[in-house]
Amino acid sequence: MFVKKKMAIIALTVIFSLLLTACGQQQQPVATKADDFVLKIGYSGSLCEAPVHMAVEKGYFAEEGLKVELIKLAPGTNFEAITAGKIDASFGLLASLMQPLSNGLPIKVTTGLHTGCDKLLVPKDSGIKTLADLKGKRIGVPSMTSSPIIFAKRALADAGVGVSEKNMQVEFAVFNASDLPIALKNGSVDALAMNDPTAAVAQKEYELITLADSAVTEPYKNQYCCSAYVNDNLAKDRPEIAAKYTRAMQKASAYIQKNQDEVAKIQVEKKWVAGDAAFNAKVLKTYNYVPSVKGAYDAFGITAKQLQQVGMLGSNMDVEALHKNSFIFLKDVQDSVQ
Repeated sequence: MFVKKKMAIIALTVIFSLLLTACGQQQQPVATKADDFVLKIGYSGSLCEAPVHMAVEKGYFAEEGLKVELIKLAPGTNFEAITAGKIDASFGLLASLMQPLSNGLPIKVTTGLHTGCDKLLVPKDSGIKTLADLKGKRIGVPSMTSSPIIFAKRALADAGVGVSEKNMQVEFAVFNASDLPIALKNGSVDALAMNDPTAAVAQKEYELITLADSAVTEPYKNQYCCSAYVNDNLAKDRPEIAAKYTRAMQKASAYIQKNQDEVAKIQVEKKWVAGDAAFNAKVLKTYNYVPSVKGAYDAFGITAKQLQQVGMLGSNMDVEALHKNSFIFLKDVQDSVQ
């Protein structure tokens, strides 16, 4: 009896110890540190993408304690990459986000970074002097959903030129961006809608006249064109990472505003972009690199309403809801940095 009782006590002791061990394990979950997260940022190497370049070169990502992996993407593939989960964040033209957002693109805009980018150009001897003169003309564009065609439609509509399906007074023709100047030269089109740096290069090489420039033409010059954005999951689950990314991009943008010559030189020397540094600096100086969350939000609202008016957003689309749902206002992110 004594032996059996002793064995029973030992068994109970072992079971109790195992239970304590299990409970201890349950109370100590595997830690996941935000510092271990590596943010995957998509970029394509365009000139105005300078905030991404400078956030790396000037250490603003590191200053925020942010680990990043930059992923080079082919132009026009950012949306595919972020939808597929290949990247967590990127940089893009605000107007070109609107149609994809209306179709469910899973991103949130976090801040505006600068104004400018898009131009509407014609040959100097074309006889076309105003936007109204483009009635009945053919305009070359890089795609039917790109920022240049959106800018062209907005500017033309404001000038009284019909650009909706019910009242189309111009024709748009798609060419590869590199082929657009050639199409203009050989008469395939009468005007070009392009964005920088290819627009500025074509303007210089072919002596083109500017009918409208979103960097200098009222009221567009005061409206933000490019923004930083993150995917929905990051915005929801890791807002502190989204905030670090946004702050770094804002700091980089503010730095560019005061140091365009240096920035252009770094971009070329470090092979972020091609071209001549002095020429690129002149283009950068036409933009306003004062980052603003509110600036992007306000520009989105103005542009979205115009896109609905010209038929680029559906008539049944709730533009106000689209406007509100496309942004996230992050804690500890200032409206602007100068």
